[in-house]
Amino acid sequence: MHISRVDLNLFVIFDTVLAEGGITAASRKLNLSQPAVSHALTRLRGLLGDPLFQRQGRAMVATPLARAIAAPVRAALRNIEGTLHQAMRFDPASSERRFTLAFRDVLELILVPPLMQALSEEAPQLDIIAARMNRRSLESDLFAGRVDIGIDVLLPVSSEIRCEQALAEPMVVVARKGHPALAKKLDLKSYLAQQHIQVSSRRRGPGLEDLELARVGVSRRIRLRCQHYGTACRTVSMTDLLATMPARYATVMNQPYGNEIRPLPLKDTQLELYLYWHRNTDADPAGIWLRERLRTAIANT
Repeated sequence: MHISRVDLNLFVIFDTVLAEGGITAASRKLNLSQPAVSHALTRLRGLLGDPLFQRQGRAMVATPLARAIAAPVRAALRNIEGTLHQAMRFDPASSERRFTLAFRDVLELILVPPLMQALSEEAPQLDIIAARMNRRSLESDLFAGRVDIGIDVLLPVSSEIRCEQALAEPMVVVARKGHPALAKKLDLKSYLAQQHIQVSSRRRGPGLEDLELARVGVSRRIRLRCQHYGTACRTVSMTDLLATMPARYATVMNQPYGNEIRPLPLKDTQLELYLYWHRNTDADPAGIWLRERLRTAIANT
């Protein structure tokens, strides 16, 4: 008999009838009607091909088959119950779970080190996989559990996906020390007079700062388009090119080069990042815990 044909509730009722010694007592224990308990036993008898209980006077006496399966059934039910309780109480200190986070590779350098520093004490056996964000498959990855949490800019997603802003980061300008444009306060006019580096994983298309510039009717001259902020910071240190990036990225990526960091002379331009997760993990204690740790790591980077 395949387990898919069996309603496990029948074994719960069987175990209770056995423990309580009769249908009436079992029905009270389970808060079910006597006919419902009797019907369940009839179904289980049909599946197992055995009467399971026989009446002797006022007592319900278990058959040999019922006695043979009683202990294994009770152990199996307790095991399932224990597993469910364990899943619902999630203890990070002892958990050996593995979580997959998906985001753009630049965020990995910013976010993963402080996250792992926090987890090293609180959750020493828990594993993290930092994977590249695939925007096209984000929803299906979250639904299937291939990704637990995604982090990216605001994306069009269905109502099945939860979305919460995690970061609003101002944009800054990185320039080499002694750059002539920094002799005075860097204003929009002097910013636009320079040549620029655009950091993007795409071969073409505007960046956040270009969209904001377009809103005020201006544009900049992009001399170099590259994939990594570290490349941009090193190039800035060796040229008169300017690079525009989120402030936290600049702080981390620029450490080896000592370039100047100035505010972007364009009001209210900032990078906004969002957490994404599937709604079926809303009440999952592990998911709740992980999202809170990510919020803390993002806030403290």
